[in-house]
Amino acid sequence: MEPFKNIYNDTFFNQFTAVLGKCIKGFDKKRFLKKIYDDAWEARELKQRMKHIAQVLHEFLPGQYDKNISLIKDIIIALRKEGISGGLEYMVFTEYVEAYGLEHYDISMQAMEFITQFISCEFAIRPFIIRYPEKAMKQMLLWSKHESLHVRRFSSEGCRPRLPWAMALPALKKDPSAILPILENLKDDTSEFVRKSVANNLNDIVKDNPDIVLGIVKRWQGVSPRTDWIIKHGSRTLLRKAHPQAMKLFGLAVADQIVIDKLKITDKSIGIGDTLHFSFDLTNSGKKPIKLRVEYGIDYMKSNGKGNRKLFKITENTYQPGQTYSFKRAQSFRNLTTRKHYAGQHTLAVVINGQELAVKKFTVTE
Repeated sequence: MEPFKNIYNDTFFNQFTAVLGKCIKGFDKKRFLKKIYDDAWEARELKQRMKHIAQVLHEFLPGQYDKNISLIKDIIIALRKEGISGGLEYMVFTEYVEAYGLEHYDISMQAMEFITQFISCEFAIRPFIIRYPEKAMKQMLLWSKHESLHVRRFSSEGCRPRLPWAMALPALKKDPSAILPILENLKDDTSEFVRKSVANNLNDIVKDNPDIVLGIVKRWQGVSPRTDWIIKHGSRTLLRKAHPQAMKLFGLAVADQIVIDKLKITDKSIGIGDTLHFSFDLTNSGKKPIKLRVEYGIDYMKSNGKGNRKLFKITENTYQPGQTYSFKRAQSFRNLTTRKHYAGQHTLAVVINGQELAVKKFTVTE
């Protein structure tokens, strides 16, 4: 698989510099590309390349931040006219605001409101939340009522306490009270894109403040099908850990009458890049129907030789007494940008309502 950092390739730069040439007076494409492809370019990873491009772009802009932001807006408008709707590679614009805009609060807030409708500013906003916590969170609250779904989603995603690959927000981890009015405004949003962010924000909060999220679940339960989905997805960490109160709120009982048998793995040894195939039977041996959250976990081998479990949800349904249900699944062991596989012994576990009911060992080879 090609390294993800290679989204910054000749095709991108040909497209990007063509638009820069239309928007920046006297733009020198040859000099720009020479500065981009410096001696350290090949060694840079994705985030480092984004920062580097933002720094080079800064050299080709007038120098005054307000004028630079105005030009960046023009560049985005020109990209849209070319049929480009944004993509990860264009986070170079959010990197620019993060790198040069922290001392220009008002201009940067206006810029992010505009830019995030092209490419999300969820990473760029975080230094502003740390530097200007009260002012920035008030702005995020205003954005939660914006007409653009991208801005509304940004108002939630940008203040997630544990946003992956992002700068931490320690104050919001400790006390997420400033986030809650934002989520309240978005709890029944018409956009699934926005609702997923609300759920992910709740799932971040639950890791440090589970009681706050449990209180929200109680208040929001039954408000609408959309809100019910949010609280369920936002409580997934609690459900995976079989948290008693969370299980009860979602009607999930202790699965002591459930039997898992015939857990089979097609190949007990697979190579990195191969696919694990497995199957099992589930029987409700009790006398009443029971609602079950059916998951499987894989204890992935880490580089340090220790296992790290990742849970995957199969389904959540009601299972009738005396009935047996068969499941077949496949799990790829192809390396991803978000997960690298290592050789060694792994464990497959069937997890029902948070309880591990069956396990099998298998080996991953180079």
